[in-house]
Parts: sequence; C-alpha cells; structure tokens
Amino acid sequence: MTPIIKLHNNDLPDGLDFGSSVAVDTETMGLRPHRDRLCLVQLSAGDGSAHLVQFDGSDWSAPNLKALLANPAVLKIFHFARFDVAALQQYLGVTTQPIYCTKIASKLVRTYTDRHALKDLCGELLGVELSKQQQSSDWGAEKLTDQQRHYAASDVLYLHALKSRLDAMLEREGRTPFAEACFQFVATRARLDLAGFEDTDIFAH
Repeated sequence: MTPIIKLHNNDLPDGLDFGSSVAVDTETMGLRPHRDRLCLVQLSAGDGSAHLVQFDGSDWSAPNLKALLANPAVLKIFHFARFDVAALQQYLGVTTQPIYCTKIASKLVRTYTDRHALKDLCGELLGVELSKQQQSSDWGAEKLTDQQRHYAASDVLYLHALKSRLDAMLEREGRTPFAEACFQFVATRARLDLAGFEDTDIFAH
C-alpha cells in the first residue's frame, strides 16, 4: 500500500487531528543540535499517512506543531526520542510530552540482540524492510526529492505498530514500569544533552 504523504511549510495546517497518539521523527543537518539545524518534522497517526513539516531555517513559530508536541493528552511516539526531543527543544523551544520511545522499549525487552535500529525492529517485529538510503542526504535542500519524502515518511509510518508489539513484550517480561520511568526521563536527558552533558554518564562512578 502506497502511503499518503503531505508536505507543509513551517507548520502543520489548522484543524489537523492525530487522535490520542502521534508518531514523530525529525531530520536535521547533522547530529549536533547546537550546530545542525532542524529541517523536517514527520508525523503520522499510524493510519498509513504521513505529514511532513519542512522548515526553511528562518521561521520557527509553528504554533500548531508546538501545541501538538506539548499537548499532554496526545502521546508522542519516537524511535530514539532523546535526539529528536533535543532538536525540537533547541529549534522550536518546546518541551515534548508525554513520550514513548521504541528504541528504549526495544533495549529493555529485546535483550537477545544488540540491533535496535528502526530498520531492525521493523524487519523482525513487523516483517517490513526499510531502506535507509536517504538517511545521510541533504535535508536542508529547498526542494526535497521523492526519495527523501518517502524515506522520511517511513520513519513514522510503523511506530504505532511497533509500540503495540513492544508493549506486549514489556508486559510479558514485567518491565513496563521501567519503560514508563525511562520515557518520563527523556525530556530531562535531552536538556542535559543541550547543556553539554551529551557524552557524560551522570550515573557512572
């Protein structure tokens, strides 16, 4: 089934409703939020469609997107939330909450492997093969290619389904409380990264 992909400039349109949970991902110019600007925010309600918000680098107002990210009634589902939440905080000035992270959930229950990338999760748990070919492309380009748009959409289209599978595994292994506590700490971990503690294990001796 071909996903429905809609591209928006600098914000979500008025009146868009994602329901009680929304999958979220970001694309940036690199892996350092202080240096590498936010270029794209992808969102999906888990219904086979994706909304891509492309930022031009000059307008960060995005009132509709910010309201959604901060809405306590809407769960935001990420894969490696730590990075995305930091990028959203750095450029949009918004604290994203509440949070679910499929990478954290995977590390808590898929202890039989060290492969916790989105591609690995989709392959094992959903039987879906993702292409990561566009991962390192120029997301700051004025016009995104069809390949970039489809890659960006694929990063959010399957997060709801992964959450469902991972929730069952967390429950089975009795680790749901651990996961919930970790999810609550993500926003603080992101703020620590932005404060210069990204390479420091604050729990180490």
